[in-house]
Amino acid sequence: MTAWLAANIAPVMFASLLLFLLTGFPVAFGLAATGIVFGFVAVEMGLAPAQFFNALPLRLYGIMSNDTLLAIPFFTFMGLILERSRMAEDLLETIGQVFGPMRGGLAIAVVLVGAMLAATTGVVAASVIAMGLISLPIMLRYGYNRPLAAGVITASGTLAQIIPPSLVLIVIADQLGRSVGDMYRAAFIPAFGLVAIYAVAVMAIAVVRPKWVPALPIEARLFREASGSSGYASLSVLTGLSVLAGAVLFAYYPELLKALGSTSEYAPPTDERVVMALMVTIAFALVVALIDRGLGFNRLSQLARRVTFVLIPPLLLVFLVLGTIFLGIATPTEGGAMGAAGALILAVLRKRLDFKLLKQALDSSARLSIFVVFVLIGSTVFSLTFQAIDGPHWVEALFTSLPGGQLGFLLFVNALIFLLGCFLDFFEIAFILLPLLAPVAEKLGVDLIYFGVMIGLVLQTSFLTPPFGFALFYLRSVAPKDAYVDTVTKANVAPLSTVDIYKGSLAFVALQVAMVAAVMIEPKIIMAGLGEQKVLDVENVNINITAPDEEEEPPPALGGAAPTDKKD
Repeated sequence: MTAWLAANIAPVMFASLLLFLLTGFPVAFGLAATGIVFGFVAVEMGLAPAQFFNALPLRLYGIMSNDTLLAIPFFTFMGLILERSRMAEDLLETIGQVFGPMRGGLAIAVVLVGAMLAATTGVVAASVIAMGLISLPIMLRYGYNRPLAAGVITASGTLAQIIPPSLVLIVIADQLGRSVGDMYRAAFIPAFGLVAIYAVAVMAIAVVRPKWVPALPIEARLFREASGSSGYASLSVLTGLSVLAGAVLFAYYPELLKALGSTSEYAPPTDERVVMALMVTIAFALVVALIDRGLGFNRLSQLARRVTFVLIPPLLLVFLVLGTIFLGIATPTEGGAMGAAGALILAVLRKRLDFKLLKQALDSSARLSIFVVFVLIGSTVFSLTFQAIDGPHWVEALFTSLPGGQLGFLLFVNALIFLLGCFLDFFEIAFILLPLLAPVAEKLGVDLIYFGVMIGLVLQTSFLTPPFGFALFYLRSVAPKDAYVDTVTKANVAPLSTVDIYKGSLAFVALQVAMVAAVMIEPKIIMAGLGEQKVLDVENVNINITAPDEEEEPPPALGGAAPTDKKD
C-alpha cells in the first residue's frame, strides 16, 4: 500500500482535492488543507525534503506584494459605484428608447447595455441582476417571448467575463505570467464579436418571428418633442458630426502630432490612433451638448440630450481607463485606480453618492478582494506540495499523451473547464487548474495569451449552461415567481418559469460555443488584437565584440582620479 501511494501520490492528492470541493468545504481552506496534509505525508515517506515548507512564507509574501492583484478591488469598486448609483437603470431606459421603436429594439438595448455594464462593473452577478430587475418587467409587459427575454438578459450579463476590464482576465493573466494589457487587447475582438453576434441574432429573430420581439408602442416612448417629432434627426446629426471628428483625427493623427511640436519620426501604431479617435468622437458629442445647453441654443432634441448626458460619461470613463492601459500609459492597477476615482466623480455629479452607497461599495470590494487572496493563498499551499511530489510531471504526461496534439489538448481542456465552470467559481478554476495547464500548453506550442482568452470564453459559456449556470440562478433570484399586476398596463402578467430561463439560455450557449470553435479554428481572431508580433530569430543573432586597443588609454577611475602612467 505504501509503495502504491508513493508511486501515485500526485493523482491521489488531486482526487482528494476534488472530494474536498464536492463536500462543500470552503475552497480556500480545502486547498490549503490538502496541500499541508499531503506535504506531511510526502515528507514522512521521503518523497520530499522537510525543508520545502520553508519556501511557503516567501510565496505568501509574493502574493501580498503582487501589484497586479490590486486592480481587482479598484475595478470592483468602480463597477459597484456605477451600478449602485443607478447607471444601469438610466442606460437601459435611454438605449431602450433609442431602439424601442424597432422590432427587437428592447433586446438589442439589453445586449448593448450588457456590454457597457461588462466594461464598467466587470461582475456577472451585478450585470444579470441589474438587467433582470430593470429590463425583464418591461419586456414581459410588451409581449416579448419569455425564453428569448431570459436568454438575452443572462447572455448579455455573462459578457462581464470576457469584455475588458474583466476580473477574469486579470486573474488569468496573473496565473499565466502574462501582461494584463496584452490579455485585454487580445480579448477585444472576440468579446465585441460576441456582442455583434447577439445583436445580429436578435435582428434575425425580428425578421423570422416578429411577434416574439414587438416594438414599443407609441405611448411608451418617453422623449417626444413639442413639435411632435421623435428627435432622431437631431441625434443622427450629432452622431454623424462626432464620428466625422473621430475619423478626421484618425486620418491626420501623425500630422497633428507634428503640428503640436513633435519633432521625432515616431509613427503612431493603429491601436493608438483608434483609441484617440474614439476618445475624440465621444468627447466631441459631450462638448457639443454642453455648449448647446450652456449657451441656451436648445438645438438638440430631448432624445439627443438624454443619450449624450447618460451614455457619454460612462463611455468616456471606460475608454479613458482602457485606452491608457492599451497604450501602455498606465498599468491595470493605475487604470483601475483612475476608474474608481472617475466613478466617484460621476456619482457626485449626478448627486447620487452618499455615505451608505460608499460604505456598501467599500464593503463589497473588500469582501471580494479578501476572498481572492485567501483562495490564492490556499492554491499556493496546494501547488507547493504538488510541485514537491512532481505533480506537474504527472499532469504533463497525462495531457501530452492525449491524441491530436495541440487540438486534442485544447478540446479536452475546454471540455474540462466547461464542466467545472458549472460547479466552481472562475477564481477557483484559475487558481487550481491554470498553474498546472500552462506548462503543458507552452510545451505543445500554444501561446499563453491565446490560451487565456480562450479559457475566458469557455468560462463565460459555462455560466449559461443549464442546469448549473450561475447566470441562470442570478436571474431566477430576481425574476417574478408568481403572477402579478403590471403597474403600467394594469394587465395580469404570468411568472417567468425556470424552464423558460433554461430554454432561453440554450440558444445563446450555441452562439458562444460557435465563437469558441471559431477561435480554435482561426487563432488570429484573438491574436489580431495584439497587432504585429516581432519574433527574435535567436539562430541568426550576431554579437560583435571588439577587443580594446592595447595602446588606448584606460578610462578614468570612478571619482575622477587620473590614470597612472603605464609601465614597461
